[in-house]
Amino acid sequence: MTVSQVTEPRSTGPLRAVVFDMDGVLVESEHLWERMWSRYAARHGHEWSAEDTSTVQGMSSPEWSAYLGRVCGTPEPASETERAVVDDMIAALDGGEIELLDGAREMVTEVSAMVPIALASSAARPLIDAVLKRHGLAEHFTATVSSAEVARGKPSPDVYTEAARRLGFTGAECAGVEDSSNGIRAAHAAGMSVVAIPNTGYPPKPDAIASATVVAESLDHVRKTLLSMLSDPVTESEGA
Repeated sequence: MTVSQVTEPRSTGPLRAVVFDMDGVLVESEHLWERMWSRYAARHGHEWSAEDTSTVQGMSSPEWSAYLGRVCGTPEPASETERAVVDDMIAALDGGEIELLDGAREMVTEVSAMVPIALASSAARPLIDAVLKRHGLAEHFTATVSSAEVARGKPSPDVYTEAARRLGFTGAECAGVEDSSNGIRAAHAAGMSVVAIPNTGYPPKPDAIASATVVAESLDHVRKTLLSMLSDPVTESEGA
């Protein structure tokens, strides 16, 4: 999807921070989650479907592991299901399969030099920490939040609201960067001005796209948009 739009930011004041998603924004890993869910399901006699993937995308680790256990009919605790899948994801990271997307490092580095940044991810805490450490990005983030650490996963706003709180701001004082339907909905529901970078493999739904302030075509576009919004929000809101 290569659509670009500019609408009014959620905040009329200056943006003071940025909150990034991880999967599909910093690293390309959505397809790996689908692989690991499918692998776990196959081991337990369930054929994982595209509908299953759509259902769990954006869920917190406790939420998707409970769903996985339910559709597979496994008796093991959700925590064991979660550990099995997350261990597979960390093995994929160690094997070089979870690499930074083009432009991600420059985006994080330049934006964090201007304002505090946070991460709001549906990934489990061990994977968040491992990804940021492996790619040398941890030092740039003032706060990181897994949706397992809040009451509800995306599309509820909880993980974005908590990320903003840990930065010392409200949602309206932050921009959020997201690639998926439920992520865009979550950041928007938290009051943020959302910069969407649509995931081509799992395109966001039209209603989610419509709630974004900007729909970017690349991470380079996201970076330039954020720098513009942070330095002059009026200019960006007017589409100049």
